[in-house]
Amino acid sequence: MTKGSDLLVAALENEGVDRIFGVPGEENLDVVESLRTSKIELVLTRHEQAAAFMAATHGRLTGRPGVCIATLGPGALNFSTGAAYAHLGAMPMILITGQKAIMSAKQARFQIVDVVASMKPLTKMTRQIVSGASIPAVVRDAFRVAMEERPGPVHLELPEDIAGEEVADVPLIPVHPLEHPVADPRAIARAAEMILAAKRPLVMIGAAGNRPRLVEPLSDFVRRVKLPFFNTQMGKGAVTGGSNLYLGTAALSEGDYVHQAVERADLIIAIGHDTVEKPPFLMKSAGGPKVIHVGYQSATVEQVYHPDAEVIGDIGATVAALAERLGGRLEADPVMLELRQKILAHLNDRSEEDRFPITPQRIVHDVRAVMPEDGMVCLDNGMYKIWFARNYRTHVANTLLLDNALATMGAGLPSAMMAAMLHPKRRVMAVCGDGGFMMNSQEMETAVRLGLNLVVVVLNDSAYGMIRWKQAVDGFQDYGMSFGNPDFVAYAKAYGAKGSRVGSAAELVPTLEAAFKGGGVHLVEVPIDYSENTRVLVEELRNKTPDIELA
Repeated sequence: MTKGSDLLVAALENEGVDRIFGVPGEENLDVVESLRTSKIELVLTRHEQAAAFMAATHGRLTGRPGVCIATLGPGALNFSTGAAYAHLGAMPMILITGQKAIMSAKQARFQIVDVVASMKPLTKMTRQIVSGASIPAVVRDAFRVAMEERPGPVHLELPEDIAGEEVADVPLIPVHPLEHPVADPRAIARAAEMILAAKRPLVMIGAAGNRPRLVEPLSDFVRRVKLPFFNTQMGKGAVTGGSNLYLGTAALSEGDYVHQAVERADLIIAIGHDTVEKPPFLMKSAGGPKVIHVGYQSATVEQVYHPDAEVIGDIGATVAALAERLGGRLEADPVMLELRQKILAHLNDRSEEDRFPITPQRIVHDVRAVMPEDGMVCLDNGMYKIWFARNYRTHVANTLLLDNALATMGAGLPSAMMAAMLHPKRRVMAVCGDGGFMMNSQEMETAVRLGLNLVVVVLNDSAYGMIRWKQAVDGFQDYGMSFGNPDFVAYAKAYGAKGSRVGSAAELVPTLEAAFKGGGVHLVEVPIDYSENTRVLVEELRNKTPDIELA
């Protein structure tokens, strides 16, 4: 005989789980006791939302679901944003919540919320475990569903009486690899014919192109096919190494310099594009480039995205097959390559300006200077995300983590903590606005307690800067977006971390270098000047003229 909670933990160990993140409650105590004597580490966070962000980032970076735990009611509901973050961002994760006993009701309806119903629109699957004997099958199915394409979150509710129930020993279910279906050869042949017939084909790599398992096949595809390419925000960094074919990132939907390449193209090969992202370009009903959708699943047809052809199946196998058919048969449009130089030159404009408070361009430039090629930058959500997406060059896959799906504030610090736990020998930096940082700043204590090496950059403009900028661009009065901040250096030190404040543009690089070399958790406060948002992202783009006549 064994307890239901012991069976749950054994099933998690069977799946290779080594950490669970969360804030347990009374209804989880059997599970906590089972974890105490297991090989799985319980990583206690200060808020359930942060635990969910960490579990989701584990799934994003490894391809294996991260696991988080919370109690019933309020604890479970605090998982909601993290569940949506993983659901829209296609990150595999398992959320485990407790519940009152279902065979009795000694506390009536105290704290009881229908969590299974609340999680239904936010997850791929949600279910209550009603029998201890079913736990191995339920856990195996949960991991299968979380990992299969399109990956995402799965929620399991474990009532306390099922967790404490004595059940006969039930065998665990062996784990087997998930093999993805391969695209129809006829679809691959049609796509190859369209690409060979095009005069100016262009490759776009989207969010699904950033799965960890696709790094090598996609990088090989770019090297062999030799077509110019750009990426969406969440597709950024899918290809390893520098490339003279890279045109940039579509951080805006239209009108940016990279969109001159989109306008010139007569065919776009969209690899792994997921329409949960803010559109990287807007398809036209007529007159624009044709689009081939290469994905694990059929394209979601939208007003701004309605492909002309689709190749559905394992993306790695598909791009390998296309490379076999296309390798050595294509030449990049020389005008497109000339355009590339002009696009990248625009992105480097004023990147070394000494203005203080510091401009976004200078911040991106200096962060790139202190980060090695495998260094990981994890962004929260704010105006700076657009600047990093446009201007930050990546050389190793999955080294710039941003969220362009749910685009929630508060995820930057927890995602960086997860990256630091998975890659303790790399430099890891969280870049947060003052608004987003304060939404989960309590996790500084967690980072210090875990002994992480992590630099946290807080960009201070004492406002919800992105919305304030949009308010101004749309002609509204400046109202309701400004706030006061704590002394961030003292705040960091109160948690046992280190803190520094940058007083000039020239101090940024040496301050960041010192923070990394000193080790531990180090917060660096950087005053930021967002006046460049209007100059560059509105006035410059509105007034620009095409650098090259489009044929």
